[in-house]
Amino acid sequence: MLGLVLRAPWSDLPSILTSEAVLTALRLSLTTATAATLVALVCGVPVAWLLARTALPGRSLLRGVVTVPLVLPPVIGGVALLMVFGRRGVIGGWMDETFGVSLPFTTTAVVLAQVFVAMPFLIVAVEGALRTTDRRYEDVAATLGATSWTTFRRVTLPAVAPGVLAGAVLCWARALGEFGATVTFAGSLPGTTRTLPIEAYVAIGAGDSEVAIVLSLLMIVVSVAILVGLRDRWIGSSA
Repeated sequence: MLGLVLRAPWSDLPSILTSEAVLTALRLSLTTATAATLVALVCGVPVAWLLARTALPGRSLLRGVVTVPLVLPPVIGGVALLMVFGRRGVIGGWMDETFGVSLPFTTTAVVLAQVFVAMPFLIVAVEGALRTTDRRYEDVAATLGATSWTTFRRVTLPAVAPGVLAGAVLCWARALGEFGATVTFAGSLPGTTRTLPIEAYVAIGAGDSEVAIVLSLLMIVVSVAILVGLRDRWIGSSA
């Protein structure tokens, strides 16, 4: 971080940040990271509930499967997505032949890659919140005649809302900084799949280190701000 700060072209910072390429990559990154977070919320919260509140057979295996992207190299995730959703993939071949839909090298591919690598952060956070929540309130709601869905919506979800929020923010930040799976599965098409991390990589390849430094600093600032904010929330909750 100190090296980036010392070598940053501060005088050229406004012009670099307002350049068309950087603004396009920024808009794409914000859009796809937000979409990936929404998908992760829809898919991840039910999975976290299954892991935390049920005696589902093979639960430990399921937990291992959904959290393996935390330790898996992102490039391997991109290869796996190609094998599943590519034109010759397990699902992608059928989609291409039946509907004429091809996912690789599209904005949708960027979102899928970001969901793959970022959703485990949400699941881990929400599962932890569900495990530490006092279940007596849910039992009281059940004795008063509330259905399972009503109990979840009116009692459980508000109780774990801080954990869901923390998981969603971590998921969004991880999606924003995703590179390996994205460049492997979605490529580097300006305005379509070239997110901020890929734009920084392209700048390095083109010998434009100033742009790469500015983008790196931008992503570091966002990441540090998020982590500091979540730390204060966690400490405040535990206090």
